[in-house]
Amino acid sequence: MIILAGIFLAAMILMTCLNIFSRLFWSPVKGTYELMGYFGAMVTALALGYTQLKKAHIAVDVLVGQFSQKTQLILQGFNCLVCMVFFSIAGWQINKLARTLWQTGEVTETLRIIYYPFTYGVALGCCLLALVLLIEFLKLIFASKGAH
Repeated sequence: MIILAGIFLAAMILMTCLNIFSRLFWSPVKGTYELMGYFGAMVTALALGYTQLKKAHIAVDVLVGQFSQKTQLILQGFNCLVCMVFFSIAGWQINKLARTLWQTGEVTETLRIIYYPFTYGVALGCCLLALVLLIEFLKLIFASKGAH
């Protein structure tokens, strides 16, 4: 998924450069604003799980760092569980929205591009993050059982 996110990011960069260049000599590229929004959503959603695996999300642990190791593990497990539930529900609801967009044939205003593939992509990103969080939660449980 991170490679696909990178492709969307590269497309955003190329589109921005093309739009800047075309503004100098002609008129801006039609639909750039529209595509940047959808591609940005794809970059973000598809990179969520990978970023969690690499522990690259922003974390402020000034307070938690003062707790005992056991308390930190409990809080980490609770955080994984709550976030997993949240992103599972988000993925499920976004998937429902994508299905509705598919059934209604909704398209973008300027370029008339169908919405639902982008919406399914965001739902997939949320579900993959929930899966990564589930795996981390299970690792925490089994690691704590092995320590006893």
